[in-house]
Amino acid sequence: MENILVTGGAGFIGRQVCRELLTRGHAVRVLDNLIEQVHGNEERPADLDPQVELIRADVRNGNAVERALQGVDSVIHLAAEVGVGQSMYEVERYTSVNDVGTAVLFERLIDHPVRRVVTASSMSIYGEGLYRDQDGQPVQDAERGAVRDDQKVWEPLDRLGRPLAPVATPEWKRPHLASIYALNKYVQERTTHIMTAPYGMEGVCLRLFNVYGPGQALSNPYTGVLAIFASRLLNGQKPMIFEDGGQRRDFVHVSDVGRAFADALELPQAAGGTFNIGSGRDRSVTEVAQALAAAMGKNDAEPEIVGKARTGDIRHCFCDTTLAAETLGFHARQDFEQGLAELAEWVARQTADDRVAEARAELEARGLVA
Repeated sequence: MENILVTGGAGFIGRQVCRELLTRGHAVRVLDNLIEQVHGNEERPADLDPQVELIRADVRNGNAVERALQGVDSVIHLAAEVGVGQSMYEVERYTSVNDVGTAVLFERLIDHPVRRVVTASSMSIYGEGLYRDQDGQPVQDAERGAVRDDQKVWEPLDRLGRPLAPVATPEWKRPHLASIYALNKYVQERTTHIMTAPYGMEGVCLRLFNVYGPGQALSNPYTGVLAIFASRLLNGQKPMIFEDGGQRRDFVHVSDVGRAFADALELPQAAGGTFNIGSGRDRSVTEVAQALAAAMGKNDAEPEIVGKARTGDIRHCFCDTTLAAETLGFHARQDFEQGLAELAEWVARQTADDRVAEARAELEARGLVA
């Protein structure tokens, strides 16, 4: 059993990771600055387990990081600003917290090395997922042309103008960094792998797909898409969907993600690896919005299809889980419909400020929606 530091451990995923670590007998310390956009005015999240030691500080504060590392055996690094859209205009903030914060952590780890560091990465680094062309050949660099109001062809095409078929995306696909957030997460990945082995540590990175479940920040319009939909529905509004709603994603429950982090921390064979963490099942964004509305008893709340695209968004990306299954024995356990029912029950007990229209206006004012 180890003493574990979880950076960003007071967040949605972090609290679940802490619960999972505690059930396995580890002692847990959290470093988190509890930013207002995510936590409101909380001094300590109500569902952060009381056994967790909380240090409220910014991951860019080297002295605080050094204090937090005292007596620590391993680190799970979750601290990050999250959101593709916001990253495209809050560039300095995202790069500072995500990349500089990671640099500060690893600089302090030089003098306080640990056994293993597990870093949260993201499916966003892939850009478009993997496709196959009509000849059956894999296409790693699929791109859409610039989308304008008079162009409603959302799907990527090959160089001959033929439709491509989306397939599950494996770890070997080349990154295609389509947003500042994607760039940040890739830097965090590479920093983890570059800085661990030379200092006698082990590094692991988990590329998370769309994580959902109770506990997401419903008032943060840049959080996971299911939480955004839930906030709209809770406030009597229709879910807002960009493009035509046919874009496909992989949704994985936060309990499965918490288990994946604990396994990545503990299993010897995980060392040095980078793994996709998803459910292995793809769904369209429209299907998901309709299913959540039904779970919340809002069957008449058909999604509002915007018919426009956001800069940095991609069409299809869903998870090839083969490597995580073979190496970590990881399989998502939570049934999606049951997970939605659990989410709907939790949402019904919450209040939320619907800031989606405000976030859309921010993007449009900067020319990031077309």
